[in-house]
Amino acid sequence: MRPPYRIGCDVGGTFTDVVCIGADGATLLAKAATTPQDQSIGVLDGLGVLAGMLGLPLPELLAQTERLVHGTTVATNALLERRTARIGLLTTEGHRDVIEMREGLKPERYDLRLSPPAPLVPRRLRLPLRERIRADGQVAQALDEASLAAAIDTLRAEQVEAVAICLFHSWRDPSHEQAAGAAVSAALPGVYVTLSSDVLPQIKEFERFSTTVVNAAVGPIVARYLGRLETRLAEAGFRQSLFVILSHGGVAPVAEAARIAAGTALSGPAGGVAAGLALARAGLGQDLVTFDVGGTSTDVALIEGGEAALGRGRQVGGERIALESLDIVTLGAGGGSIAYVGAGGMMRVGPRSAGAVPGPACYGAGGTEPAVTDANLVLGYLDGSRFLGGRRSLDLAAAQGAVEALGAQLGLGVTECAAGIHALANIAMADGIRVATVRRGVDPRGFCLLAFGGAAGLHASAVARDLGMARVAVPLLAAGLSAWGMLQTDLRYEVSRSLIGATGLPDEPAIRALFAELEAAARARMAEWMDAPPVIRRSADMRYGEQVFEIGVPLDAVDWDAAALPARIAESFHARHEALFTYALRGEEVVLVTARVAAIGRLPALPARALPPQSVAAPVARRRAFVAGVMEDLPVYAFTTLAPGQKLPGPAIVESDTTTVLLLPGDEAWLDGRGWLEVAVGAG
Repeated sequence: MRPPYRIGCDVGGTFTDVVCIGADGATLLAKAATTPQDQSIGVLDGLGVLAGMLGLPLPELLAQTERLVHGTTVATNALLERRTARIGLLTTEGHRDVIEMREGLKPERYDLRLSPPAPLVPRRLRLPLRERIRADGQVAQALDEASLAAAIDTLRAEQVEAVAICLFHSWRDPSHEQAAGAAVSAALPGVYVTLSSDVLPQIKEFERFSTTVVNAAVGPIVARYLGRLETRLAEAGFRQSLFVILSHGGVAPVAEAARIAAGTALSGPAGGVAAGLALARAGLGQDLVTFDVGGTSTDVALIEGGEAALGRGRQVGGERIALESLDIVTLGAGGGSIAYVGAGGMMRVGPRSAGAVPGPACYGAGGTEPAVTDANLVLGYLDGSRFLGGRRSLDLAAAQGAVEALGAQLGLGVTECAAGIHALANIAMADGIRVATVRRGVDPRGFCLLAFGGAAGLHASAVARDLGMARVAVPLLAAGLSAWGMLQTDLRYEVSRSLIGATGLPDEPAIRALFAELEAAARARMAEWMDAPPVIRRSADMRYGEQVFEIGVPLDAVDWDAAALPARIAESFHARHEALFTYALRGEEVVLVTARVAAIGRLPALPARALPPQSVAAPVARRRAFVAGVMEDLPVYAFTTLAPGQKLPGPAIVESDTTTVLLLPGDEAWLDGRGWLEVAVGAG
């Protein structure tokens, strides 16, 4: 029996990436077309390609695989396309319109013509229950069995697939929700039932209601998909547990991912941030901007001081998800983004994408509109005969035809139009990085731009120039880095609880009791997943007494064994507030709103292998490409044959089977022996 393999699988908008790490650290990347109708088909296709690369039958590869981690866009696509499950909502009488009233705010508050967002649950399926628990936990009205029975009858008649149960103040006492959930499950077997006290047991009704409704809306879809994938894998020979990466960057078993399905909404992009954290630990640097350019979108995140920011209240498809997630900015600019003539006769690029089907015109699969990939091919940045290592060719004539048709509308030649498409994509990507950095008070100029995804290398230098960033790093495994990152993260389970007191911080016994209860719950769940004791991380949402919104405060640096615990927690809040907003009000009252505990189960570290020594590589070819406003012959280097430390002056092209890096005039690049191309960005 050969040593075991570890496999990460990331489903993107165009390609499904499968990364395999062997016992000796050898890493392989396989790609297959994403299959939107059923992503599990593309996953098995990618595994089949990988098996062929290893010279193994697929059953033998899977039998020797000890860990398989998966990132999926099923929940995201369901929300974006509004193809969610048919759901009902049970809520406290008089409050069924919380999800429609939202917070009384509009995304564009001065747009008087803005249509209100359509709620995921129509009003007729938002059913009232006569019951009431007060904020202090006192039962003001017991759960009325007749109203519950009537609601269940309606849900049965409407043939709902899922039910969200969101009762007032269930974060303080979940007993009414639990009783209603048990009754619904007994009366409607097979229906997906989710409770707000399980999904998000904390204050702020709209966030709790919205997150629970989203969980119900995507839960049956995610559960069915993961069930199909598990079945296909088992039939193909996989005998271990499948893990799914969640939006907070940790992984969880399939059952947990199906239970908190809303937590998979940023599953794939989270792998890229996990990869950035792993590379930061490997020596790339503690301050990174992750720049993941795929087929349909670009995902940007900030790693500062070796830590990735976590946030809450993300919007996906216009729906609020208040679960903790990595703070990722997503914009509609990728290799498949379509260029067109917009309002005023101006060229626009994205957010509409050619996707996996039909894809850009150069794919030869029926696409006729010019995409960013078409422009890059026309400009000479891509070798159409070696796409995916020669497993697929790109149709230059089709790309030229699509770009020429757009150029004719704008009075531009083919090259000029393609250069415009490329430049507009760069501008959109740079603006996305500004949202993740400058608008949050972070100067990106001292950060390294970590460029990955199949298309990032073609845009990274220009984007870095626009932002004044001096460093770019492109990993050798750039095209599959998100899948690789999924293998670099650990099991994670999070639990939270709101604690509302009269004023100020609770006393020391109350704080200790609250965190001890959460820690016990987190440890118990982690014990179901693995035997080793977990690492415990504590944090809290806190604010000053007169403030409306809380900030997240890490509490890992607090000495929990020392006395005066409330004062230590308060000082952590002051320090965090000062770091975020440049001031602290140490004389003001401090309020702890929500306590949070994360249990992290460390998975065995993966073997690493340094790059083998190479002799200095000469260009393998020369190719005419568009740089600095003209077409010229550029040297083309093979990424995999570069010698560590070998200096490459720009302009030049560096390419592997799955990614291409464009070096502009003034750039200088060299291969770091730990596995990435380092680029000193020119000032031109």
